[in-house]
Amino acid sequence: MSQNSKIDLDKKVYSKIEYPKVIDTTFNQLGVSSINTQIGEIFTVSDFFNQYNALFYDIPAFGDTNSHEYLIETSTEYIGYETNSAEIEALQNEITQLRRDLLQAQVDLVEATTGQKLNLDINTIEDAQLTDSSQFNQILAELDNQPSSPTEENTTADTVVSNSPVNSNSTSGTPSPAGGGGSGGGGGY
Repeated sequence: MSQNSKIDLDKKVYSKIEYPKVIDTTFNQLGVSSINTQIGEIFTVSDFFNQYNALFYDIPAFGDTNSHEYLIETSTEYIGYETNSAEIEALQNEITQLRRDLLQAQVDLVEATTGQKLNLDINTIEDAQLTDSSQFNQILAELDNQPSSPTEENTTADTVVSNSPVNSNSTSGTPSPAGGGGSGGGGGY
Protein backbone atom coordinates (compact mmCIF):
# COMPACT_ATOMS: atom_id res chain seq x y z
CA MET A 1 0.00 0.00 0.00
CA SER A 2 1.04 3.41 -0.62
CA GLN A 3 1.38 6.10 1.90
CA ASN A 4 -1.19 8.22 0.31
CA SER A 5 -4.03 5.75 0.46
CA LYS A 6 -6.90 6.80 2.38
CA ILE A 7 -9.09 4.52 4.47
CA ASP A 8 -12.48 5.71 5.48
CA LEU A 9 -13.66 4.56 8.86
CA ASP A 10 -17.34 4.68 9.59
CA LYS A 11 -18.36 4.75 13.16
CA LYS A 12 -21.92 3.87 13.87
CA VAL A 13 -23.24 4.84 17.27
CA TYR A 14 -26.31 3.21 18.84
CA SER A 15 -28.46 4.64 21.52
CA LYS A 16 -28.86 2.88 24.86
CA ILE A 17 -32.29 1.53 23.87
CA GLU A 18 -31.27 0.55 20.34
CA TYR A 19 -28.03 -1.22 21.36
CA PRO A 20 -29.52 -4.44 22.92
CA LYS A 21 -31.86 -4.82 19.94
CA VAL A 22 -29.02 -4.80 17.42
CA ILE A 23 -26.22 -6.55 19.31
CA ASP A 24 -26.63 -9.93 21.06
CA THR A 25 -25.40 -9.45 24.64
CA THR A 26 -26.02 -13.01 25.94
CA PHE A 27 -23.29 -15.55 26.51
CA ASN A 28 -24.70 -18.34 24.37
CA GLN A 29 -21.31 -19.78 23.58
CA LEU A 30 -20.45 -20.26 27.26
CA GLY A 31 -23.56 -22.38 27.95
CA VAL A 32 -25.34 -19.87 30.15
CA SER A 33 -29.08 -20.05 29.68
CA SER A 34 -31.60 -17.35 30.28
CA ILE A 35 -33.65 -17.14 33.46
CA ASN A 36 -36.79 -18.18 31.59
CA THR A 37 -35.00 -21.25 30.27
CA GLN A 38 -33.67 -22.09 33.75
CA ILE A 39 -37.15 -21.81 35.27
CA GLY A 40 -38.50 -24.17 32.61
CA GLU A 41 -35.80 -26.74 33.44
CA ILE A 42 -36.50 -26.92 37.21
CA PHE A 43 -37.48 -30.44 38.32
CA THR A 44 -40.81 -30.13 40.16
CA VAL A 45 -42.42 -32.40 42.75
CA SER A 46 -44.90 -33.47 40.11
CA ASP A 47 -42.03 -34.36 37.78
CA PHE A 48 -40.41 -36.35 40.59
CA PHE A 49 -43.50 -38.45 41.22
CA ASN A 50 -44.04 -39.01 37.49
CA GLN A 51 -40.47 -40.31 37.25
CA TYR A 52 -40.86 -42.30 40.49
CA ASN A 53 -43.98 -44.03 39.16
CA ALA A 54 -42.26 -44.73 35.86
CA LEU A 55 -39.21 -46.23 37.63
CA PHE A 56 -41.08 -47.89 40.52
CA TYR A 57 -40.30 -51.50 39.56
CA ASP A 58 -36.74 -50.67 38.51
CA ILE A 59 -35.88 -49.35 41.99
CA PRO A 60 -34.40 -52.09 44.22
CA ALA A 61 -36.54 -53.03 47.22
CA PHE A 62 -33.68 -53.03 49.74
CA GLY A 63 -30.40 -51.17 50.00
CA ASP A 64 -28.55 -48.46 51.87
CA THR A 65 -29.26 -45.88 49.14
CA ASN A 66 -31.38 -45.62 45.99
CA SER A 67 -33.94 -48.18 47.18
CA HIS A 68 -37.53 -48.29 48.40
CA GLU A 69 -36.21 -49.13 51.87
CA TYR A 70 -34.04 -45.99 51.82
CA LEU A 71 -37.01 -43.83 50.74
CA ILE A 72 -39.20 -45.23 53.51
CA GLU A 73 -36.57 -44.80 56.20
CA THR A 74 -35.60 -41.25 55.23
CA SER A 75 -39.20 -40.12 54.74
CA THR A 76 -40.30 -41.70 58.03
CA GLU A 77 -37.41 -40.02 59.82
CA TYR A 78 -38.18 -36.68 58.18
CA ILE A 79 -41.87 -36.54 59.08
CA GLY A 80 -41.60 -38.48 62.35
CA TYR A 81 -44.18 -41.01 61.22
CA GLU A 82 -45.20 -43.17 64.18
CA THR A 83 -48.98 -43.37 63.97
CA ASN A 84 -49.12 -47.16 63.55
CA SER A 85 -46.33 -48.03 65.99
CA ALA A 86 -48.66 -48.28 69.01
CA GLU A 87 -51.02 -50.55 67.10
CA ILE A 88 -48.13 -52.65 65.79
CA GLU A 89 -46.71 -53.00 69.30
CA ALA A 90 -50.11 -54.09 70.64
CA LEU A 91 -50.42 -56.68 67.88
CA GLN A 92 -46.90 -57.96 68.53
CA ASN A 93 -47.73 -58.32 72.22
CA GLU A 94 -50.87 -60.23 71.30
CA ILE A 95 -48.91 -62.52 68.99
CA THR A 96 -46.40 -63.15 71.79
CA GLN A 97 -49.19 -64.04 74.23
CA LEU A 98 -50.87 -66.33 71.68
CA ARG A 99 -47.56 -68.09 71.04
CA ARG A 100 -47.06 -68.46 74.79
CA ASP A 101 -50.57 -69.99 75.05
CA LEU A 102 -49.84 -72.32 72.12
CA LEU A 103 -46.61 -73.49 73.75
CA GLN A 104 -48.44 -74.14 77.02
CA ALA A 105 -51.06 -76.17 75.15
CA GLN A 106 -48.28 -78.14 73.42
CA VAL A 107 -46.56 -78.80 76.77
CA ASP A 108 -49.87 -79.94 78.28
CA LEU A 109 -50.47 -82.24 75.30
CA VAL A 110 -47.01 -83.80 75.53
CA GLU A 111 -47.38 -84.27 79.29
CA ALA A 112 -50.83 -85.84 78.88
CA THR A 113 -49.69 -88.10 76.06
CA THR A 114 -46.45 -89.29 77.64
CA GLY A 115 -47.55 -89.28 81.25
CA GLN A 116 -44.30 -87.50 82.11
CA LYS A 117 -43.97 -84.06 83.59
CA LEU A 118 -41.85 -81.73 81.46
CA ASN A 119 -39.77 -79.30 83.42
CA LEU A 120 -40.60 -76.37 81.17
CA ASP A 121 -42.09 -73.20 82.53
CA ILE A 122 -43.51 -71.22 79.61
CA ASN A 123 -43.37 -68.01 81.62
CA THR A 124 -39.57 -68.19 81.80
CA ILE A 125 -39.25 -67.98 78.02
CA GLU A 126 -38.33 -64.46 76.99
CA ASP A 127 -40.72 -62.46 74.83
CA ALA A 128 -37.92 -61.95 72.28
CA GLN A 129 -37.77 -65.71 71.71
CA LEU A 130 -41.51 -65.84 71.14
CA THR A 131 -41.47 -62.79 68.86
CA ASP A 132 -38.76 -64.23 66.63
CA SER A 133 -40.48 -66.78 64.37
CA SER A 134 -37.39 -68.95 63.90
CA GLN A 135 -36.77 -69.28 67.65
CA PHE A 136 -40.46 -69.94 68.27
CA ASN A 137 -40.51 -72.67 65.60
CA GLN A 138 -37.38 -74.19 67.13
CA ILE A 139 -39.08 -74.40 70.53
CA LEU A 140 -42.14 -76.03 68.92
CA ALA A 141 -39.92 -78.52 67.10
CA GLU A 142 -38.25 -79.49 70.37
CA LEU A 143 -41.67 -80.13 71.89
CA ASP A 144 -42.67 -82.21 68.87
CA ASN A 145 -39.58 -84.39 69.40
CA GLN A 146 -40.90 -85.52 72.80
CA PRO A 147 -42.21 -89.10 72.94
CA SER A 148 -45.79 -89.31 71.75
CA SER A 149 -46.95 -92.33 73.77
CA PRO A 150 -46.66 -93.52 77.35
CA THR A 151 -43.55 -95.51 78.19
CA GLU A 152 -43.69 -98.99 79.72
CA GLU A 153 -42.59 -97.59 83.06
CA ASN A 154 -45.69 -95.44 83.25
CA THR A 155 -48.20 -98.19 82.38
CA THR A 156 -49.09 -101.20 84.46
CA ALA A 157 -51.18 -104.25 83.81
CA ASP A 158 -53.90 -102.98 86.13
CA THR A 159 -54.41 -99.77 84.18
CA VAL A 160 -54.50 -101.59 80.86
CA VAL A 161 -57.12 -104.09 82.08
CA SER A 162 -59.32 -101.54 83.79
CA ASN A 163 -59.31 -99.35 80.69
CA SER A 164 -59.88 -102.27 78.37
CA PRO A 165 -63.19 -102.52 76.53
CA VAL A 166 -63.18 -106.28 77.23
CA ASN A 167 -66.16 -107.47 79.30
CA SER A 168 -64.74 -108.33 82.74
CA ASN A 169 -67.37 -111.10 83.25
CA SER A 170 -66.27 -112.97 80.19
CA THR A 171 -64.25 -116.12 80.85
CA SER A 172 -62.95 -116.63 77.36
CA GLY A 173 -60.86 -113.46 77.18
CA THR A 174 -62.56 -112.30 74.00
CA PRO A 175 -64.69 -109.23 73.91
CA SER A 176 -68.43 -109.67 73.80
CA PRO A 177 -70.00 -108.18 70.70
CA ALA A 178 -71.42 -104.71 70.97
CA GLY A 179 -75.16 -104.44 70.62
CA GLY A 180 -75.75 -107.66 72.49
CA GLY A 181 -78.76 -109.89 71.85
CA GLY A 182 -81.54 -110.06 69.43
CA SER A 183 -84.04 -107.26 69.73
CA GLY A 184 -82.81 -104.63 67.28
CA GLY A 185 -80.09 -103.03 69.32
CA GLY A 186 -78.69 -101.62 66.10
CA GLY A 187 -75.10 -102.01 67.28
CA GLY A 188 -72.51 -104.28 65.85
CA TYR A 189 -70.24 -103.84 62.91
